[in-house]
Amino acid sequence: MTDAVIGIDVGTGSARAGVFDATGRRLGTATRTIEMWRPAADFVEQSSDDIWAAVVACVREAMVKARRVAGKLTVRGIGFDATCSLVVLDAGGRPVTVSPTGDDAQNVIVWMDHRAIAQADRINAGGHAVLRYVGGRISPEMETPKLLWLKENLPESWARAAHVFDLPDFLTWRATGALSRSLCSTVCKWTYLGHERRWDADYFHAIGLGDLADEGFRRIGTEVLPLGLAVGQGLDARAAAELGLPVGTPVATSMIDAHAGGIGVIGVALDGAAPDAAGMESRLALIGGTSSCHMAVSREPRFVPGVWGPYAEAMLPGLWLSEGGQSATGALIDHVIFSHARAAALAAEAEAEGAGRTVYDALNATLHHMAVAEAVPHPAALTRELHVLPDFHGNRSPRADASLRGAIGGLTLSDSVEELARLYLATVQAIAYGTRHIVESLNAQGYRIDTLFACGGGTKNPVFLSEHADATGCRVVLAEETEAVLLGSAIQGAAAGGLYGSVPEAMAAMTRPGRVIEPAGGAVAAYHDAKYRVFHRMHTDQLAYRDLMNHQAG
Repeated sequence: MTDAVIGIDVGTGSARAGVFDATGRRLGTATRTIEMWRPAADFVEQSSDDIWAAVVACVREAMVKARRVAGKLTVRGIGFDATCSLVVLDAGGRPVTVSPTGDDAQNVIVWMDHRAIAQADRINAGGHAVLRYVGGRISPEMETPKLLWLKENLPESWARAAHVFDLPDFLTWRATGALSRSLCSTVCKWTYLGHERRWDADYFHAIGLGDLADEGFRRIGTEVLPLGLAVGQGLDARAAAELGLPVGTPVATSMIDAHAGGIGVIGVALDGAAPDAAGMESRLALIGGTSSCHMAVSREPRFVPGVWGPYAEAMLPGLWLSEGGQSATGALIDHVIFSHARAAALAAEAEAEGAGRTVYDALNATLHHMAVAEAVPHPAALTRELHVLPDFHGNRSPRADASLRGAIGGLTLSDSVEELARLYLATVQAIAYGTRHIVESLNAQGYRIDTLFACGGGTKNPVFLSEHADATGCRVVLAEETEAVLLGSAIQGAAAGGLYGSVPEAMAAMTRPGRVIEPAGGAVAAYHDAKYRVFHRMHTDQLAYRDLMNHQAG
């Protein structure tokens, strides 16, 4: 009989489950897509019923695969993570619409939804004390602006809403029936003051959500649990039957997906030693996917303008979290590629070659051939005349301005595959400069970050990794386990189920380092320094364009 833990990750487009043994060895995984609706510009919605059905299918399939590898399993714990999306239910636990369509099935406002920009702007204008703990400005991707939008625009839904969850907490509720919330999500996305263990009633009254405070915060959570603890009495009978697992199987306090990825990589031992609390301050977990998150922890709170936090114990016990991020990274790369005239043909060619070859592999190979043919001093120099500002979906950190937009400078009339490859490379570089900007902002406030611990979709792309190392000047470390987000949630399950005494103990036992990418330095570093100056100049120019238009005659 093998002790096992299950990590469940609900991302933007899919749900995944991974079964791991006590050493962090992956035994089986499964994935299911999640339906998404976009009923208007900046509106992105999902269904909590659809999400839970995907979770059930993933867990059952992953367990079948794991049993083929390891035989009989004893599941000691389950950990859930998910995007910080808003889930609305009525008093009976049924979905309540958040959509202008009025369809109750569409009861989730996805994290990337920007419908609440006006509400976020009004909140930020108030200068509320709690904003100090979200980098000085609240984001429309956080939950109180979305709650305010819901109250103002769908009053019938607001009246029916008896339970409003962050998606990770919805999952633990659906699994156990317990209404507790996670310190991770409430501190990071709901303005809960984790270091004081309280909601700020004055803030909710001031922004127009005073009814939540008057009700004692029952709709958004009265019991907030630290990470690593078990929720309720474990799996209830309904969820256990659906998942095919024993009633009472321990379920850990939930996490936001990026934070699970952070746990899966940031404590990896280098040179045979795990970092102490001081050593953690030189590390940054880079979790790449549709968007990217940049997680750094410190012994004392560090207030970094435009970077979310500091959040008390939102990722690791006893440490404060600073969370930078980019609202569109994988999504931006895909947009640049698949909106290009040559993308469909290139993707078809890659698929025809078989062996799992992707359009990214084809573009990377094209870049290699171009570097030889054009005799550039290094492949990065292919973009000398082509520059991208990556704020296509606004800037999360450190500019903290959702109204910003992307820009491309240096386009030609060519629509060749080679020009697509060049634009793809310039986009990856621009994303890396965004990471450099975040690292510099963190280091200016006392961090000493020199190493990026990377996980997520981007880590499968060697160009993404090398450009991040070279553009930031930081070495990039990959975890041995490529599914670090799933592993991070499994680590929570291992702690909650008593397989290990704490989250740090489970991290030490279940994570190991993989490949290390060192920055190139020299001429490559000098090239990126110049491109990084262009990156900042493009932002300055965008503001100048806005100023010109704001002062146009008439």
